[in-house]
Amino acid sequence: MIRRSFIFLDRFSHRKEQNLWKSGITSWDAFLTTETVCGIASHKKPYFDRQILTAQKHLYLGDAAYFALLLPSSEHWRLFDFFKEDCVFLDIETTGPPRRPIITVVGLFDGIDTKIMVKGINLDFTYLRNYLLRFKLLVTFNGSCFDIPVLDTHLSGVIPPIPHIDLRFACHRTGLTGGLKYIERKLAIQRPSDVAELAGCDALTLWQRWQLSGNRKWLELLVRYNEEDTINLKKIAQVVYGRLRDQALATC
Repeated sequence: MIRRSFIFLDRFSHRKEQNLWKSGITSWDAFLTTETVCGIASHKKPYFDRQILTAQKHLYLGDAAYFALLLPSSEHWRLFDFFKEDCVFLDIETTGPPRRPIITVVGLFDGIDTKIMVKGINLDFTYLRNYLLRFKLLVTFNGSCFDIPVLDTHLSGVIPPIPHIDLRFACHRTGLTGGLKYIERKLAIQRPSDVAELAGCDALTLWQRWQLSGNRKWLELLVRYNEEDTINLKKIAQVVYGRLRDQALATC
């Protein structure tokens, strides 16, 4: 989808982008190889060509950070298909006062394996930062309102400057509203029986039981719950990306 996108061009609106698609200009290559583009003055065409060529260069160099600034945050979803092999899905668990929650678990999923970092065991700034630096795209659910601000407060600078897809808002654009677990049910995504009935408030209870008893079964259950959060983010992202792409291109 990113190679079909023109929304980043100077003074380009969604409507102008859609008009390009309707005229048959549905990719960067099509724009660059067309001498006269409907709706664009001939003397401005080289200016837009240069913008596209610059974006093309950064894309093929794998410079995802460039697009974090180039695209509006609401359009970062357009990068998912290109960078899906270099994408990390993140979810955190917290406890403590609502205004300053303490991070207990950071869950990460690279599309194949999960990595769970737990407070007091292996949650460390350098370890987490170095792990995140491997990726070019970050996906969360409500991360722009919760996970990222909390991480920035407790581990300032740990999140690299890469594009971020917040599925809460991406889902809303496709008609999927509500919390993560509700959306999973809407999409028929099932969790293993041991964590199927757990909710966010249970994560706090499990952490408290682990802290009070030292019984690892509570910690292991919390980790399993968090793992499912991160794994299911990928499943939701795949569905939502497809729906957003189809919505955007419906005018073609």
